Amino acid sequence: MRVVLGVGAGIAAYKAAALLRLFTEAGHDVTVVPTEASLRFVGVATWEALSGKPVATDVWTDVEQVRHVRIGQQAQLVVVAPATADLLARAATGLADDLLTATLLTARCPVVYAPAMHTEMWQHPATRANVATLRSRGAHVIEPASGRLTGADSGPGRLPESADLYAACLAIVSGGDGAAGHSLQGRHVVVTAGGTREPLDPVRFLGNRSSGKQGYALAEVAAARAAQVTLVAANTALPTPAGVDVVRVETAAHLQTEVEALAGVADVVVMAAAVADFRPAAYADHKIKKAHPEDESGRGGDGAPVVELVRNPDVLAGLVAARAGRGHGGPLLVGFAAETGDETGTVLDLARAKLRRKGCDLLVANEVGRDLTFGADTNTVHLLFADGRPDVSIGPASKRAVAEGIWDAIGPLLEAPVD
Repeated sequence: MRVVLGVGAGIAAYKAAALLRLFTEAGHDVTVVPTEASLRFVGVATWEALSGKPVATDVWTDVEQVRHVRIGQQAQLVVVAPATADLLARAATGLADDLLTATLLTARCPVVYAPAMHTEMWQHPATRANVATLRSRGAHVIEPASGRLTGADSGPGRLPESADLYAACLAIVSGGDGAAGHSLQGRHVVVTAGGTREPLDPVRFLGNRSSGKQGYALAEVAAARAAQVTLVAANTALPTPAGVDVVRVETAAHLQTEVEALAGVADVVVMAAAVADFRPAAYADHKIKKAHPEDESGRGGDGAPVVELVRNPDVLAGLVAARAGRGHGGPLLVGFAAETGDETGTVLDLARAKLRRKGCDLLVANEVGRDLTFGADTNTVHLLFADGRPDVSIGPASKRAVAEGIWDAIGPLLEAPVD
């Protein structure tokens, strides 16, 4: 395979040398095209020694070969690692002021960007917009890893390990991720994430342990597959995914209002948030005090206040009913069932009953608990289909991998008519 390895001017450029070695040792023909500034991190001699080919950064070298056109035309894969914020911006705007950006304009093969930069740069709206633009054009932008960055900083923005990048590139070229990469193009996806909070007084609330990581992973994967994504986030502390519009909510009622408004223009709604089933019947305008009215002895009472609860609306059931009421189809509806199992049945037993009761098209069931799922980076889920397709289990795997599997299952359902 003819591979072009573009190298941006980031400290992570040294990792690209290991990626180059993986390609060449597997027998691939690799042309390295660094930016001029990147040579301050890794020099020409390194790239020429590892690739066995001459290296240039400008369009004036070997002009008679028209290299600024030929390299991209002949490539079967272009991978840019690291892709800096500046390089992503130049690629998104179509600049061609050096050999690498000219190559990106002429390439008609899969193009993979592996961003690496400080967290603030990765999360900046300009970078997120550039990533969304590149993905909308069919490019594959791999999410950066989280971890130690330059200096003492840590966070999302770290270049993934070379072996992981190599595996991702092969999957894209083979059609695995590549086929999935455009499966949501032109679709409007709504994903809910996190856990709602129901206020009791100005200080306290009823809530749950959901971190929002699975919902965010679903939004990130949908964006990577070229969907227009709106993420309704309830009380999360996670960074905004690149290319995703975020609507922040707090309570179940607030989430319901936002989701119902979005459902009318969405192709699919994925209810991954942990929505509180109950809320306090009354809200105290002032903090409820620990001490209570005195008893007959004149001392403060030691009893606890009684909090009356009322049931919150069932947001998913409401979406199903609204879709049925329209009588002309509507968004595909995906529910989540976070279950612990009890004396009435297993997690799957309870999930199957919930699927029948809710009336959604797909139910994602997972077992939760104090040290299980909530806040973790891995998950195991079971997909239950309303149309009778066989159950599918995913995991244990990273929440990103679980999200990939869920969208793989949703894709065929989107092509089928919704009753």
